[in-house]
Amino acid sequence: MLSEQTLSLVKATVPVLQQHGVTLTSHFYRRMFEHNPELKNLFNQGHQHSGQQQQALAGAVLAYAQHIEDPSPLLPVLTRVAHKHVSLGIRAEHYPIVGKHLLASIREVLGEAASDDLIQAWAEAYGLLAETLIGIENGMYGESTNAAGGWSGWRPFRVARKVAESEEIVSFYLEACDGGALPAFKPGQYVTVKRFVGEWGLSQPRQYSLSDAPSGEYLRISVKREDAAAGKPAGRVSNLLHREVNEGDVLELTAPQGDFFLDEDRSGPAVLISAGVGQTPMQAMLARLLKQGGREVRFLHAARHGGAHAMGRKVRQLAERHPQLQIHVRYEAPRAQDVLGVDYHAAGRLDLGEVKALAVLPDADYYLCGPLGFMRAQRDSLRRLGVPDERIHSEVFGSNSGDD
Repeated sequence: MLSEQTLSLVKATVPVLQQHGVTLTSHFYRRMFEHNPELKNLFNQGHQHSGQQQQALAGAVLAYAQHIEDPSPLLPVLTRVAHKHVSLGIRAEHYPIVGKHLLASIREVLGEAASDDLIQAWAEAYGLLAETLIGIENGMYGESTNAAGGWSGWRPFRVARKVAESEEIVSFYLEACDGGALPAFKPGQYVTVKRFVGEWGLSQPRQYSLSDAPSGEYLRISVKREDAAAGKPAGRVSNLLHREVNEGDVLELTAPQGDFFLDEDRSGPAVLISAGVGQTPMQAMLARLLKQGGREVRFLHAARHGGAHAMGRKVRQLAERHPQLQIHVRYEAPRAQDVLGVDYHAAGRLDLGEVKALAVLPDADYYLCGPLGFMRAQRDSLRRLGVPDERIHSEVFGSNSGDD
């Protein structure tokens, strides 16, 4: 339990965090990497360079200060963070290092305003947060290790097949080098892949959704090559995977994690809504749903054009074989070779209001994955169409998904 003085002092920093939070977290990361450069291997340096991690951490610190009296509303967020930490191999021994640099950064950025009492208050608050996360993560590590086919840490996998799914997405079929069993993960979850980036001199972790249902034979990831665009540099890891990793090569993976997955206890319809490479977790969900049978399935997907549309033919073939599956595809800017009525059903952006009869079903659960703007638009649309929030499940494919 935190004392009243600690609660009061932490809450008093909320206005400062609202105004200077990114300055604080940027200083924190610079300080930590200067003193503990080995930790760079645990952090996505692409997101460091773009400022996304600094912004995300600033938002998290602010939210914690705002809810310091009752952090329970943050539990879903902490669970999601814990999944990411476990997938990256963050352990209890890393927390004191982070705490030391966070407290030092508060003192260095705030200057005279950072009294000894304030630093002590934040030390106590951080200690409680660290204890909570360590407890959640230890439980996850135990589950991963003790599950049939599970493991802890990095496990080598050999690329059994490399398949081009579109002009920019490639699937890797991965088999365990040790020949051991594979876990029955939950469709929608992801794995972390580690690759050495020569220009940075670092091993870099990236999370990729598993794009096929558990088979016991392989794990499949489908990786979009992130090209340079609009001032954004090309994705280092995705390009290395596309260019340099071939059949027979070895990749290291952590065990599947993630709190976005198909609820297999439901019996009602499942509506899968995605954009771009956000369809990868939906592919795993779709495969599981069709194998199980018994549930109506809707698969709605948005792509820029046919060249960017992965796995379209496969999904059409599944719809031909499974009458419970209906699909709808939108191309934002169709190309001349894209065939209306075959490759896609309509041009423009996906508008659920226009396909309400197909997309909105009684007692359905809705699974969303794609860029943040797409996610917000689809969630807002579902709400306007009367879908309750508890039926909407989402995963953001972007800065927290290791997509570069």
